[in-house]
Amino acid sequence: MLKYIIRRLLHMIPVILIISIVIFGIVKMAPGDPVGTNLDPKATAEQRAAERARLGLDKPLPVQYWNWLTRSVKGDFGDSYIYKKPVSDVVPNFIWNSFLLNIVDFILAFLISIPIGIICAVKQYSKTDNFWTVFSIIGISMPSFFFGLLLIYIFSVKLNAFPINGMVTPGKNAAGWAHIKDVMHHIFLPALVLVIGSMASLVRYTRTSMLEVINQDYIRTARSKGLSEKVVIYKHAFRNALIPIMTIIGFWIPGLFSGAVILETTFVWPGIGNVMMDAISARDYNLIMALNMFFALLTLLGNLLADIGYALVDPRIKVE
Repeated sequence: MLKYIIRRLLHMIPVILIISIVIFGIVKMAPGDPVGTNLDPKATAEQRAAERARLGLDKPLPVQYWNWLTRSVKGDFGDSYIYKKPVSDVVPNFIWNSFLLNIVDFILAFLISIPIGIICAVKQYSKTDNFWTVFSIIGISMPSFFFGLLLIYIFSVKLNAFPINGMVTPGKNAAGWAHIKDVMHHIFLPALVLVIGSMASLVRYTRTSMLEVINQDYIRTARSKGLSEKVVIYKHAFRNALIPIMTIIGFWIPGLFSGAVILETTFVWPGIGNVMMDAISARDYNLIMALNMFFALLTLLGNLLADIGYALVDPRIKVE
């Protein structure tokens, strides 16, 4: 197992390099110019040229990429144009806010969706199955920003039950349990949108995976041996149904840190997704590159963890 992990990590190096080249080219070819971010709108052509030289944007693209790469491998991702400080200082201030929001979604979605998906598979075409099928279709079809705005209108504007945006109440400066309650009050609506959206897809995925398993011959054999239905479903069927579900978990791990860009923008949640939108709007190249490479690395690590999870769930799968 250890040799397999080391080999996979080494294989990630050329993949990361290729991804960095592609992302760097896309970012640099995007319309817009970050030079004016730190300058007065009435800046002269000479001042703009001097700022471009200071940022290193006057050099050819291959040279710019090489300078960025040599700095990045040393942990220096440059300075953010809009936050006026190193990128390595900007990201930690926001990434844990996204993690908090997404870990709530991750835990609740799995705790609720997997049992529901199993019940829907066991009671196929029942009223319960039909209800959750309709729920899943609506949840998958409804855009998160629309659902978020709908909840804001109902619970924030009309009922005044929850705050419209943000993570804490401005000027409150609460501490201890009061701060925790304030954050929970603010996180309820965005977390609700994420959980419902995640449940919609995960319930269907679990149901489909379970249906493929419970119709297999070995499940009928287990029932014919007189095993209880709970043992057949949860010990034999569910364990094999977990294999494709591990793929979902592998893709969700990057999402714990990458944030929900549209949802964070809708609720003005101070997460990394919101930071990404600001960086794109201001053409903050250093911040965009650092975030994209971080997300790419998380995706590769998520795939690795999913493969390891396959071997843990099913002993027949070997990783060598």
